[in-house]
Amino acid sequence: MATENYDKQKTIDLRKKHVGPSCKVFFSHDPIKIVRARGQYMYNEKDEKYLDCINNVAHVGHCHPDVVEAGAKQMELLNTNSRFLHDNLVLYAQRLQATLPEKLSVCYFVNSGSEANDLALRLAWQYTGHKDIITLENAYHGHVSSLIDISPYKFHQMTGAEPSQHVHVAFSPDIYRGKYCEDHPDPATAYAENVKDIIEQAHKKGRKIAAFIAESLQSCGGQVIPPVGYFQKVAQHVRNAGGIFIADEVQVGFGRVGTHFWGFQLQGEDFVPDIVTMGKPIGNGHPMSCVITTREVAESFMSSGMEYFNTFGGNPVSCAIGLAVLDVIEKEDLQRNALHIGGYLTQLLDDLKKRHLLVGDVRGRGLFIGLDLVRNREKRTPATAEAQDVIYRLKEQRILLSADGPHRNVLKFKPPMCFSREDAELVVEKIDQILTDLEKTLGLQMSEAVISENGHTKRKEPSDENGLVHPSNGSSHKHTGTLPLDKKNNKKQKT
Repeated sequence: MATENYDKQKTIDLRKKHVGPSCKVFFSHDPIKIVRARGQYMYNEKDEKYLDCINNVAHVGHCHPDVVEAGAKQMELLNTNSRFLHDNLVLYAQRLQATLPEKLSVCYFVNSGSEANDLALRLAWQYTGHKDIITLENAYHGHVSSLIDISPYKFHQMTGAEPSQHVHVAFSPDIYRGKYCEDHPDPATAYAENVKDIIEQAHKKGRKIAAFIAESLQSCGGQVIPPVGYFQKVAQHVRNAGGIFIADEVQVGFGRVGTHFWGFQLQGEDFVPDIVTMGKPIGNGHPMSCVITTREVAESFMSSGMEYFNTFGGNPVSCAIGLAVLDVIEKEDLQRNALHIGGYLTQLLDDLKKRHLLVGDVRGRGLFIGLDLVRNREKRTPATAEAQDVIYRLKEQRILLSADGPHRNVLKFKPPMCFSREDAELVVEKIDQILTDLEKTLGLQMSEAVISENGHTKRKEPSDENGLVHPSNGSSHKHTGTLPLDKKNNKKQKT
């Protein structure tokens, strides 16, 4: 505990003085000072309660007593590095592996998602002997130098920045805003062919592909759900070129998608990555992460002759916490909660779309959902300013939500997995009220729309009376529907 409690303004002043200016805070014009949290709720210095709809790090709920107790008990006994034998390390590795396909059997424990993805690249480079990496538009994989290079979400923000020669950027498999939308007969194949073309162009230049890396569902890219079959086809092209497939589960793993324990499993049982990285939810706020790969890749890494050692990775306290997180997921049936509450939240948001022209698309799986706001449904013009308005107004009503995607117009739902029906109803009720107010101001009336039987809308172009300037890069595709929730239940995971 802090030995002294400062008033909010002094905390702000000290942060400005001692913390790097590029380290931003939420709601910078009036940041929130959080002093405690429990479950899906956070509390400020006035003990006012906020509903947390964005914190996928506190996976099983903020300060879960079982997780806190496991860490504290182990800390009282021992915390040291993995060069000493300790049962927690092997027990945890065994439990994690039981949630994955059998061939993914070797673990490397590290401390953050960035460390995990950086190590995954090293594994790929060593195993293939190649250098080049294929990444996706709008991807974000971490903050270390090797990952900024493969994260267009970051390097496009840098003045005059260009991709490194060994990095190739493929189309994001986005069937709402991407090159191939939901009206395409086979978007999975079309997007995969783009990866194949990239490989062929790289080969013409004498370059060789080490790996393709993608989040199993893109988060910073705007809650993008790849079409089923895309990963299988990409993996085939990449492996034919001598590369491997890295699935980044840092944002979406550990049951968040509801039907499955891992996001990549949404693609089907016939798809297995060569490397899986995990982080954020793995320790419920404790800094830990993991890379899991095949025996072949691990043995190749060892053949380099360089020992791999991580001071804190896999320490007894971290492993005790990781085991407790898995226990809570199973004991409280949180994967099933993600399926049912996520499905209910998606239904409420779909209903919201029927009432509000500002809602262009609702997409997601489980408790990983995006609400794409648009100024024009036909053109799918991103409603960036309106999205920011929504999240600031929600903050005033003590609901925490964020907006992301390349246009910062996608409202992101990725709450703690203990999120309830009442929480879903509350946040949608508040968004409903805010959108009603915004649309009245913008002159967008649902009476202008013809609502078809399936709930989709067609309407005349709104006039520019409100003075809005539409970006010139808006898509001209027509909206024909949202991605349905995958109702197929997978077999119960061993956790």
